[in-house]
Amino acid sequence: MTAVSFYFQVHQPFRLRRYTFFDIGASEHYFDDPENERIVKRVAQKSYIPMNTLVRQLVEETKGDFRCSYSVSGAVIRQMQLWAPEALDSFKALADTGAVEFLCETSHHSLASLADLDEFRAQVEAQRALVHDVFGHEPVVFRNTELVIDARIARAVEDLGFRALLGEGADHLLGWRSPHHVYRPEGCEKLKLLLRSYAFSDDIAFRFSNRGWHEWPLTAEKFASWVGGVDEDDAFVGLYMDYETFGEHQWEDTGIFDFMRALPEVLLANPRLSFATPGEVALAHDPVSRLSIPRPVSWADAERDMTAWLGNPMQRSAQEALYAALPAARELARAGEPAWLETWRRLSTSDHLYYMCTKWFSDGDVHKYFSPYASPHDAFITFMNVLDDFARRSNAALEASRPPQAPRRLEASAAPSPEPGQDP
Repeated sequence: MTAVSFYFQVHQPFRLRRYTFFDIGASEHYFDDPENERIVKRVAQKSYIPMNTLVRQLVEETKGDFRCSYSVSGAVIRQMQLWAPEALDSFKALADTGAVEFLCETSHHSLASLADLDEFRAQVEAQRALVHDVFGHEPVVFRNTELVIDARIARAVEDLGFRALLGEGADHLLGWRSPHHVYRPEGCEKLKLLLRSYAFSDDIAFRFSNRGWHEWPLTAEKFASWVGGVDEDDAFVGLYMDYETFGEHQWEDTGIFDFMRALPEVLLANPRLSFATPGEVALAHDPVSRLSIPRPVSWADAERDMTAWLGNPMQRSAQEALYAALPAARELARAGEPAWLETWRRLSTSDHLYYMCTKWFSDGDVHKYFSPYASPHDAFITFMNVLDDFARRSNAALEASRPPQAPRRLEASAAPSPEPGQDP
């Protein structure tokens, strides 16, 4: 039997306000709270609440046969706590069904796994605790920011005690292999790797409302026939996508909710298909082989690499400056001022680098859709202005927090020698 494994990513960044050169040294108000509040409330009403209601109905109607999973970033949990508590309550209600699995990720949707493994581990542990506190789940599957994986990250995830890791079924990673089997990352002994079927996933997440697509309109019956046509020995089909696909990226009038309402019944009508969460897939199947992942692989753009975030000099300079500011924030947190580290972590969210991407053509259109800035250069200037001010303030606070040094006592042995011709 082949399992259909849905995983939905839920995330909203703390966006920056318009912060100019003249704000440096004059304002420590970095984040655009009115805009962040407006967006999370809109997405909650258009996407989270109606889709959560639908998922709960599907679980009840199928008596738990429909199953799915979520990774809800710490950033969006905090925003829902502040501005959309009814949306957060609807996620908690899903947790109570017993048919929904909550995954772990970095607390602030960061790329710390590529820059600082100590910070990566700290954010993972913070998110693991948050998922347990908010949803009552102990996550056993890890999903890194933007599905970024490589051998080094996989070993760190295994050391953190997770059962499985999600990744992108990129062609250059798999070669002739299928994404529908369980693998083990090279260098790991226990961790299992569950890959995204990007063709099936993108049919829903990106192509569903594209009237120029030769398969439009996509019906539940058509999609179920494609999934049902995979090889009989395939363990699972990983359908991984942003949760905002439903109602936000694909509006309600596209029929996306009707599609999802009909899909479970049609899929379950095929006796060789079922639903399973990633944790259940990992428990049920052994790896068929090892996969070598020498370079980072992500789920973004045609290249499935890191160029969406670190592909140009602006992005790389911003990343370098960001992590140069981390030691001061850490030391202040250890000294009893955790707000500095929390602010730094909000700046570490990968979206800030994504807005600086200069790609063109179809991928560039996607980047432009998500960005609140007029241009990638505007995103870079705003971020660097904020980081400049943050670095100055945090360094000054760190200096002020250190106890003053007592003046050194001049020892007799250290007294200056008399000048030639002078009496000692």
